[in-house]
Amino acid sequence: MKRLLIISGIIVGVLLLVIIAVPLFINVDSFRPDLEKKLSAALNRQVHIGKLDASLLSGGASASDITIADDPAFNKDPFLKAASVKVGVQLMPLIFSKQLKVTSLTIQKPDITLLKNAAGKWNYSTLGATAQTQKTQPEPSGKAPDVSVDKFEIAGGTVRVGHSSGHSAGKESVYQNVNLVAHNISATSAMPFTLSAGMPGGGTLNLEGQAGPLNPADSAKSPLDAKITLKHADLAATGFVDPSSGVGGILDFDGQVKSDGRKLHSEGNAKASDLRVIKGGQPAKQPVALDYKSDYALDSDTGTINANLHTGNSLTNASGTLSAKGEDTLANLKIVGKNMAVNDVEGLLPAFGVVLPSGASLQGGSINMDLNATGPLDRLVIDGPLKIEGTHLSGYNLGSKLGAIAAFTGNKSGTDTLIQTFSSALRVAPEGIKADNIVLDVPSLGIVTGNGVISGDNSLDFKMLVKLSGTANNLLGSLTGASASAQSKGLPFLITGKTSNPVFRPAIGGAVAGDLQNSLLQAVQGNKGNKTDGQQQKPNLQDALGGLLGKKKKPQQ
Repeated sequence: MKRLLIISGIIVGVLLLVIIAVPLFINVDSFRPDLEKKLSAALNRQVHIGKLDASLLSGGASASDITIADDPAFNKDPFLKAASVKVGVQLMPLIFSKQLKVTSLTIQKPDITLLKNAAGKWNYSTLGATAQTQKTQPEPSGKAPDVSVDKFEIAGGTVRVGHSSGHSAGKESVYQNVNLVAHNISATSAMPFTLSAGMPGGGTLNLEGQAGPLNPADSAKSPLDAKITLKHADLAATGFVDPSSGVGGILDFDGQVKSDGRKLHSEGNAKASDLRVIKGGQPAKQPVALDYKSDYALDSDTGTINANLHTGNSLTNASGTLSAKGEDTLANLKIVGKNMAVNDVEGLLPAFGVVLPSGASLQGGSINMDLNATGPLDRLVIDGPLKIEGTHLSGYNLGSKLGAIAAFTGNKSGTDTLIQTFSSALRVAPEGIKADNIVLDVPSLGIVTGNGVISGDNSLDFKMLVKLSGTANNLLGSLTGASASAQSKGLPFLITGKTSNPVFRPAIGGAVAGDLQNSLLQAVQGNKGNKTDGQQQKPNLQDALGGLLGKKKKPQQ
């Protein structure tokens, strides 16, 4: 036993001596030109590696730096650069045959730039393509060299995602702490991988699956099967949403993506909180859940999508086509919501720039909509009819805001307004909301019609007309009985201010004339047939309408 231990000690000592002495006799850096040539040919990009030093105690070698050139059509700066690279090698071939056989490649803290051009192509598409760079000679067979690595790793990387403009990088979004581990790297087989990254603005991204074999013509079309998990990502900071669009929120997502290189299928579930849809919108008061399925043709850059949006117990469906032939992904969707509960939707109104007055809320009722959505995904223009039925505007008496109108209609004091129906043709765009053909049926007030806009800063600009309700027991009943034309024309007014504090003003002009003018003046001023000093008093229409809408008269001089 003692002799065995001595022999074992001698063997270990000799091996240690060999490991220590080998770097003195083997110039590992002599393999660098061949390694650069093989990597350049395999990647179809010029690769530069700094001086190689043996580090056999760790089972390999290390380089001081590495750079991988970008596709010159996208960017003159490197696609990848790093200050440190570790290369794992097989010891026996290196020691006894002086052959460098790479088993692993670890790039420490690289800086990687991913760019998309105006045609919708990415700069990594030509990685590994069979077309060789001018500085690299092609293989006789015309195929990329069969370079394989057991393990490839990126540790603590930074990835910049942006657009290419004039062969240079444009505005970028930065992903920090990117870590990638891939196994069995080869141009001819599928490669298992895991990837994690810190999202811009917070949150994390994780992918796990397999990619490959590599498409020799376009690496972006290589087969892929992966699970994607996104946690607490700031939607506006991801780089895939135009910051000027106003779209934002915190996103959680779990999904699956699978591609055979020609067609890509993806599906998953997402949850968005603090959602904002338009410029000037405020965070929604309740979260939104989404499930979807999408099929996409990589050759034509077109596809279809079917998504269900859940808010409370209500459901909205969106389906249609997608196209990503340019810098933006364009959508043409149909959005349908049937018998949605108003209470389920109310919390989303701030995301569209609609903030109810302080203390006001919508209670009960249903919403139906049949809308179209077109344009870039992050700047959709949504238009079509919307109808609300049987809801109460709680904490806000619309009639009382119109001053003396409440008295005409017999409107009782209170804090609620029953909205029998509301319908309008809406257009929701990043710059705001436009509402045409508004018809609002408020039993305590009458029928309100008109149109207007809510701008990006929540400002209101509406031109409205109210046809007052009346009965035989109130003053308006007698007026309308005496003048049918007055009843038919209605009373015009404007709504300005903000959605959170609307201001109602009379609309003075040619729209109010004839019998309606005379009837309103007589009712408000109480001067029917009255004369002062033998002369008939001249009607003051502005003062009369000001009284109707709660506006004080100017004192007479």
